[in-house]
Amino acid sequence: MTANSAGSTVPAPTGSRWVLGARPRTLPAAVVPVVVGAACAAGLTNVTWWHAGLSLIVSMALQVGVNYANDYSDGVRGTDAVRVGPVRLVASGLASAGAVKLAALAAFGVAAAAGLVLAILTTLWLLVVGAAALLAGWFYTGGPRPYGYLGLGEVFVFVFFGLVATTGTTYVVADRITGASIAMGCGVGALACALLVINNLRDIPTDREVGKLTLAVRIGDGPTRYMYVALVAGALVAAILVAVVWRPWAALVLVVLPLAAIPVRRVSRGATGRDLIAVLGETSKVQMAYGVLAAVGLILSR
Repeated sequence: MTANSAGSTVPAPTGSRWVLGARPRTLPAAVVPVVVGAACAAGLTNVTWWHAGLSLIVSMALQVGVNYANDYSDGVRGTDAVRVGPVRLVASGLASAGAVKLAALAAFGVAAAAGLVLAILTTLWLLVVGAAALLAGWFYTGGPRPYGYLGLGEVFVFVFFGLVATTGTTYVVADRITGASIAMGCGVGALACALLVINNLRDIPTDREVGKLTLAVRIGDGPTRYMYVALVAGALVAAILVAVVWRPWAALVLVVLPLAAIPVRRVSRGATGRDLIAVLGETSKVQMAYGVLAAVGLILSR
């Protein structure tokens, strides 16, 4: 919604609604693993760099599809009726449930098409991985027993927006999975989980009321804050491991420490509600900086 000159609200332009629904601020979670995974392939033989472009399409389309699918599923369940965070299309009435569901399926279709091309070019085993990612994306909040409501959302994010996206990119570019790509996949996955943890920490009060039993709801406010700090620290530890064992310049990631200290301090000091929206943005910046620094370090060490 936007305000007119009289101070009342009017519907946001149609295009703006769909951009909001796609939640573009979450896209770094899709871009970073592909960039890092491609950088892990630097220095290897027989690389096909343009395959990374297809991987990026898959990852970004999957992220957008998950965002729309969550909007649809949470909207029809009524679990988004009261929100502190970004606007949701169905819950706010900005778009019909059917239209949002169609948008989710369209995004998943783009991911599937690009993934099919990659599978044909590399190995058909990618079809199994892709199918698992699509099903996991839909059933995160969809279906009769969404696993996101059972406290398993972090598992999905870590696996598919961490390990799978990072090592998968390395594989389609260089036809192999390396130890560095696995370790960096864990680091990238940890930061992606940190974003979800902050989102769920913010929503503990409202999620508890509607029976949405995220991991944050299950373990409580305090342990969730400790988990966030541990995830950020874990991402740095993963980069240090890569620097010590495989590629020394991966230690460049440590430059992100002052930036990471800002949201960690906020969370540790008990930020709640709308203050956690700022933490979400700061964590996203940490994730982007981590990805860029990791990629530069990995390439320099090739």
